[in-house]
Amino acid sequence: MALGEPRIPAIAADGSLYPVGKMEAHRNGLLHVAVSVFLVSNGRLLIQRRADAKYHCGGLWANTCCSHPHWDEPAAEAAARRLTEELGTGRVPLTAVGDLTYRADVGGGLVEHEHVHLFYGKVPVELALAPDPDEVAATRWIGIGELRREMAADAGRFAPWFRIYADRRPDLMG
Repeated sequence: MALGEPRIPAIAADGSLYPVGKMEAHRNGLLHVAVSVFLVSNGRLLIQRRADAKYHCGGLWANTCCSHPHWDEPAAEAAARRLTEELGTGRVPLTAVGDLTYRADVGGGLVEHEHVHLFYGKVPVELALAPDPDEVAATRWIGIGELRREMAADAGRFAPWFRIYADRRPDLMG
């Protein structure tokens, strides 16, 4: 683990957790814990375009917010923290809505192999956002029909995990 590299919870074969560097987890495709947030208003999902300089999938559209808990940080706290850090939303009521596990090549020799805790929140469309430009290049609200059409027309514009979520958990899309 590189000095100063964030430690995140990885999952051993026996289900126990152990700390690992974030980049180590992605370089080696280690199964690790993640969080994903879906904010919806009036049937439309808030999505973000990842900043171009992100370590993977820069410039691609993704769900409202996704990240990793710090070592020893509960998933719900990580979801709330990252929503505020990435989008500047302040506290938003979130509901845990299950989890899923996936593995996806995200380019540059990196792999996301995640056990993701999913969180859902209904918010007013007037939700004030102050995105961190190091994290988020753009945001927009999109209906499920439009999202499906855009994904079908050019799936490569969307992060691999977001396409997986849209397929496996369409209930979170709007």
